[in-house]
Amino acid sequence: MNGRMIVYTVGMLLKVEAALMLLPLAVCLIYGESPLAFGAVILVLLALGQTMSARRPKNDAIYAREGFFIVGLSWILLSVFGALPFVISGEIPRFVDALFETVSGFTTTGASILTDVEAMSYGMLFWRSFTHWVGGMGVLVFVLAVLPKSDAQTLYIMKAEVPGPTCGKLVARVRHTALILYGIYLAMTVLLVLLLVVGGMPLFDSVIHAFGTAGTGGFGIKAASIGYYDSAYFDYVIGIFMMLFGVNFNLYYFLLLGDVVSVVKSEELRWYVGIIAAATGLIAWNILPQYGSFGSSLRYAFFQVSSIITTTGYTTADYSLWPNFSQAILVAIMFIGAMAGSTGGGIKVSRLVILVKSAYRELCTMRSPRTVRCLKFEGKPLEKQTGSGIQAFLTAFLVLFSLSVLVLSLDQFDHVSNFTAVAACINNIGPALGVCGPVGSYAPFSDLSKLVLSFDMLAGRLEIFPLLMLFTPSTYRKK
Repeated sequence: MNGRMIVYTVGMLLKVEAALMLLPLAVCLIYGESPLAFGAVILVLLALGQTMSARRPKNDAIYAREGFFIVGLSWILLSVFGALPFVISGEIPRFVDALFETVSGFTTTGASILTDVEAMSYGMLFWRSFTHWVGGMGVLVFVLAVLPKSDAQTLYIMKAEVPGPTCGKLVARVRHTALILYGIYLAMTVLLVLLLVVGGMPLFDSVIHAFGTAGTGGFGIKAASIGYYDSAYFDYVIGIFMMLFGVNFNLYYFLLLGDVVSVVKSEELRWYVGIIAAATGLIAWNILPQYGSFGSSLRYAFFQVSSIITTTGYTTADYSLWPNFSQAILVAIMFIGAMAGSTGGGIKVSRLVILVKSAYRELCTMRSPRTVRCLKFEGKPLEKQTGSGIQAFLTAFLVLFSLSVLVLSLDQFDHVSNFTAVAACINNIGPALGVCGPVGSYAPFSDLSKLVLSFDMLAGRLEIFPLLMLFTPSTYRKK
C-alpha cells in the first residue's frame, strides 16, 4: 500500500477543511460572535495538513486499496476535527455528542442530539448545515476538483466515495469530472437560494435550508423544521428540489449536452419517479381524513415522501401521528433511497431494480431451466461483477443493521425506536419514529449507542466497504 500517498492526500484534505471553516468564521464576525473556536481549529488543521502534504511523493499511484483506505480514514478525521468547534465553543460540550452531530452533518443524515436548535449561534448553525453541502457530493470529490494535479488512478477515490453500484467518468480526466459535478451542484444550490429568497424566506435561512436540501441532509434552524414557515410555496419548492438532488447527476450533464433521449430512457429515473408518485398518492389518500382536503394531504404527503426517499429528513408535519399504513410506506422508502450518483442515501433505486430483475430471472429459470436470459439494466447487459457487488453490499448491510439494533436494545427503548433509529442513520435520513421521531432527538441514547449510530452513518454514506476496510487486517499486509 502506498502509505506516503495516503498521508499526502489526507494532509491535503485537512487543509481543505481548514479553508472550509473560514466561511463559518466569517459568519461569526458578521453577526458579532466569537470566532476563536473556528480560528483555533483552523490553525491546528493547517499545521497538521502542511506537515503531512509538504512534499508530493514521487510514487503517486492510487489503486483500489489506497482509494478505499483514503476515503474511510478521511471521513473519520474530517468528522473528528469538524466536531471540535462545537466542543471548544461550549455549544455542544460533550465530544461524543459533538462527534455524532458532525458525522450526521458530513454524511448528510440530519440526525441530531440537539433539543433546542434555535439557541445555537449563527456561526455554529452555519457550520452545522454547511457540512451537509460539503458531504453531499463528497469531500474527496471536492479535493479532486481543486487539486492542481490528479492522476487518472484517483478514479478509485471517486468509486469509493460516490454512492451507487457503479461509478464512471463523465469525461476523460477525473478532475474535469469532479469540476463538472460540483459546477452543477453549485448552480442548483444557488438557484434554490434565490427561489427561497423570492418567496420571502430570510437570506440566512434560505442559505441554510439550501445546504440541507442540496446535500439531502435535513439539518434545520427551527424546532419545527420546514413546518415553521407554514408555506405551501416553500413546501413545494424544497420538495421538488429534494427530488432533483436525488437524481443521478450524470443525467444533468447529459441535459447540458442536449442529450434528452438518454435522460428520458433512464430506467432508474422512471422507477424513482414512479415510486415517489405511488407513495405520495397512497399516503395522501390515507391521511385525507386528518387534513380535510386533498390539496393539503397531497402537499404534506409529497413533501414527506420526497424528504424520506431522498434521505433528506426535513419535516412539515409530525408523521408519527399519521396512520400506520402511511408510516409503513415511509419506513419502506427509507431503505430504497435515492438514485445512484446523487447526494441521497439508502440502498439506491438502481440496486432495487436489479434485485427485482434478478428475482424475476430466477423465477423464469425455474420455470424453463434450459432458457438462457441476459440480465439487463439501462438497456445494457449487467456485468457479473456488479451483480456480485450488490449481493456483497446487501449482506454487509443486513449484518451491520442487525448488530446495530442489538446494541441499541441495551438502552431499553422500544423496538420501533431502535429499529427505525438504525434505519434512519444507516440510510442517512435523520428523523425516525418513537424516541427519535420528527419532534424528538437522539439525545436520550447512551454514548455507546451514539457511537454505533455514528459508525452506521459513515458506513451508510460510504456504502460500508471503505469504512470496513480500515478494520480489516489484510488491508495492512504487504502484497
